[in-house]
Amino acid sequence: MTLSIITINRNNAAGLEKTMQSMASQTFKEFEYVIIDGASTDDSVEVIKKFEPQFAHLKWVSEPDSGIYNAMNKGLRMTSGDYVQILNSADGLALPDVTEKMLSALEKAGSPSILYGNMIKCFPDGRKLVDKCFAGQEITMLGMYTGTLNHDPAYIRRDLFEKYGYYDETLKIVSDWKWYLQAIILGGEKPQYVDLDVTLFDMTGISENANSKSKIKEEREKVLKELIPIPYLHDYERYSDDIYLMRRVHRHPWAYKLVWFIERCLFKLEKRQAKKHNNQVWG
Repeated sequence: MTLSIITINRNNAAGLEKTMQSMASQTFKEFEYVIIDGASTDDSVEVIKKFEPQFAHLKWVSEPDSGIYNAMNKGLRMTSGDYVQILNSADGLALPDVTEKMLSALEKAGSPSILYGNMIKCFPDGRKLVDKCFAGQEITMLGMYTGTLNHDPAYIRRDLFEKYGYYDETLKIVSDWKWYLQAIILGGEKPQYVDLDVTLFDMTGISENANSKSKIKEEREKVLKELIPIPYLHDYERYSDDIYLMRRVHRHPWAYKLVWFIERCLFKLEKRQAKKHNNQVWG
């Protein structure tokens, strides 16, 4: 199996250098590396040229684009690997041998449509948090309704983009989430998980900016109304918080028994009150 890794960059020379240094340090060298630079006016192109000799299979362009998803789609169309990974500038790979280990895991898993590992969130204050995402649990509509499958540590079979289409360029933030929704929930693809720290994710990116949270909510609502029948969507809107609450309660048997007991008592009380009311009505 062959691998293509795509890096998107615009005016982030320092972040691009960090990413390319991480890529160049990999023990496995036979991957295709595609860099899409959005006509940066800083030193990004100089950074690319500086590291170019360290890559056996490097393709890059520096030209205007209409946004991050336009750049990702451009990168996808330039790739030739069986699998693709998208690792944006300022992000990195967790270990020098992680690419080698992920490709080995792909073979052991029987070439799944999507293989994902762990993403280490790197905060500006130096804190790090390992995000295992779904960690091998079944990815359901409920899970995607409130969350997503991490993008950075995922190896996606390239032919899925021919099957489900490319990223929606009309969206600014959640197009990768929409693509997963189409492929996994509506398309029935079954991602597989490997407990391996794959990527270092820079938490200062656009999707983590506090000012973007309202935009994320707005775009998600737009996508859900486009893809999910309204009666189903209304049920998720009403009951998703309750379901997550009960999932947390289930982790503590004593709490679950207490909730069950209270629910039974309230239910019996309601039945008694309804029976009493019926007896009064019918005399």
